[in-house]
Amino acid sequence: SGLRASIMKRMMTEELPHGRLGMEIWDLYTQDRGKTGETVCRGAKIPDGRFHLQVHVCIFNGKGEMLIQLRQKDKQWYPDLWDYSVGGSAVAGDNSVAAAERETQEELGLTISLQGKTPALTRWYEQTIDDYYILHQEIQLSELQLQAEEVQATRWASYEEVMTLLTEKRFCPNERGMIRLLFELAEKEAH
Repeated sequence: SGLRASIMKRMMTEELPHGRLGMEIWDLYTQDRGKTGETVCRGAKIPDGRFHLQVHVCIFNGKGEMLIQLRQKDKQWYPDLWDYSVGGSAVAGDNSVAAAERETQEELGLTISLQGKTPALTRWYEQTIDDYYILHQEIQLSELQLQAEEVQATRWASYEEVMTLLTEKRFCPNERGMIRLLFELAEKEAH
């Protein structure tokens, strides 16, 4: 039932003082974004031909700078590297918008509304469908409440600064064209 699924989702993802009660559960999708009705626990092998949903929120200020975050040193993937403003996986029952809003709240302590907004772009990788949202918002870094387990620091960075971090291997591995595209889409959306 819907109530049971809601309770299970909350139990599996609820933050407790000593970590999570259970593992994250992800919905699985077909290549054309159809939910299969199957789920998988975070860390388990995703079957061939199946995908899980990831979201990224790229927050830009009026100067055209992107808010970037420094991932914690003990992260399994890309520790101690700079990354987009927010990123994470949709848990079972989440749609893309709900996942992006939840991840932004968790990682930055920032409440956003993406209702009625579609991703600026979507990329398919080997086993993930990644939605990228662009948001324009003036934020004082001192007002952010960073999730200690995930984020060390945040800063505003220009396109040139992000490219320098990428060249110096201090930014999560990305294609240069992808970063350029996100900055161009943000500039186009701002006007």
